[in-house]
Amino acid sequence: MCGIVCAFDLKQPSDSLRSEILEMSKKIRHRGPDWSGIYSSDNAIMSHERLAIVDPKSGRQPLFSYDNKLVLAANGEIYNHKELRIFLEKKGIKFHTDHSDTEVLLNGISHLGNDFINKIVGQFSIVFFDEKKQLFTTPYRQFT
Repeated sequence: MCGIVCAFDLKQPSDSLRSEILEMSKKIRHRGPDWSGIYSSDNAIMSHERLAIVDPKSGRQPLFSYDNKLVLAANGEIYNHKELRIFLEKKGIKFHTDHSDTEVLLNGISHLGNDFINKIVGQFSIVFFDEKKQLFTTPYRQFT
């Protein structure tokens, strides 16, 4: 199980908060001992501790959209990621990673919107940061 630590809408310089976020992330490193990654900008810091189950070689996080406008940190597993990747590739969507199930989430939602969530079979939690709009979001699916 991965671990995620994020700070958004920063009120002080990200350089001063980065070490604090890294310290918090170290406390949950046992959740994701295979990779530690961090993204920081003027308005956001996202740290990710990865347990590499799917695509251990190229699925590092935080993960960036192909156009580098969106940043994603996720925990979980997408069971139908292979089928969804084929679906997205047929729409002309490009991928950075070899087989990352997380990148399917990132590309699907960034290109097709939150309705893409309804195509996903799996268990996951995700957080996006839109660098251009300076907004973060956690898309969700409602169950009835």
